[in-house]
Amino acid sequence: MSTTTSHTAESEEYPEGAPGGTGTATRPPRLIQNEATTEIPVHLLFRDEPAPVSVPLKPAVVGRRQGTGEQPRLGRPATPVRRRPVPQVDPELMEQPARALPGLAGLCAGAGGVAGCVATSWWAGVLPSLATHALRLPAAHAGAGLGPAQWAAYAGAGALAVGGFAGLTRGRTGRAWVLGLFGRYRGTVRRTGLLWVNPLLRRRRADVRLRHWRSEAMPAADAGGVVLRVTVLVVWRVRDTARALLGIEDHETYLRECVEAALLRVPVEGPGGTRGGMDTAADVLTRLVAGDAAAVGLEVFSVRPLRVEYAPEVAGAMHRRRIAALDAQQRSLMLGSVVDSVEDTVTRLTMRGLVELDDYERKVLVRDLTVAFCSGRGEAG
Repeated sequence: MSTTTSHTAESEEYPEGAPGGTGTATRPPRLIQNEATTEIPVHLLFRDEPAPVSVPLKPAVVGRRQGTGEQPRLGRPATPVRRRPVPQVDPELMEQPARALPGLAGLCAGAGGVAGCVATSWWAGVLPSLATHALRLPAAHAGAGLGPAQWAAYAGAGALAVGGFAGLTRGRTGRAWVLGLFGRYRGTVRRTGLLWVNPLLRRRRADVRLRHWRSEAMPAADAGGVVLRVTVLVVWRVRDTARALLGIEDHETYLRECVEAALLRVPVEGPGGTRGGMDTAADVLTRLVAGDAAAVGLEVFSVRPLRVEYAPEVAGAMHRRRIAALDAQQRSLMLGSVVDSVEDTVTRLTMRGLVELDDYERKVLVRDLTVAFCSGRGEAG
């Protein structure tokens, strides 16, 4: 569209004397302009355009820079999250089952060894009365000395008897045997009943039952930094016997140190705190202590504060502060009740037409009623 045609159309649209026009052929302000302040023809806005032609584009793949082996940076790199180091577990201290035979096998071996000793004694003539009575041998033959064969038979039968009876043990429910040989871990026996275990192995009993440990008062702090004394109850058990018995010296000492470290990081609500806050603190304590105890084969189920009290150095000040807060709360409740009573009284008197009050008289009545109600509440309290 040419410039002349555009001016003509504008002149026809806004004639002289029209509300939108002026006395002269003034050009209206441009309403549709591009960034170069060039007018866009109106007929181009409503022209039917053909469907856009789809141009196949190659997928934009961010690859490595050739020859450098590094990835291109896309924006600001994220701040690395600092994670707590996970303790590395010694593969030799991981629990594994040990070989244990039924106790009947040990009994049979021990009985066989005793029978072999008796038979060797009869063979060597140590029991002349039995030998002569059974075979009717002469006395000189019955008292013959022991030869190498008899000594070897005695040694084998005695070793069999000692090994059979010495390896007998009893497996109990909730107990386990940790076996070791010359300082090396050889496995754990969790079976119950009469068992036979190699008598050369050193046996250490492990308690795998569920146990409770109640701590003494430990230092802690609330969200405001007030010093507290907290007594906690820990429910735990030995999960990995090898790491629990061979990795640490004392279980309760280790748990106490873990609980103390967790209490220094988790704020605990002071005396009179809400139940939800105590449950939240218990959940966080359980997660922290369970993570620390898992490295030594202990499984922690719950760490729950039983008693929370202020430390002796701040107990007096916190007690006075709590009494002041309770007193302020009681005064606020009483004042709110008095204001509601005064408002209800004045509203009823005015709506029933018992009194007609202006602003000054209303203020005086409200003041007198407030003083009267407060005095009555004070005497009643």
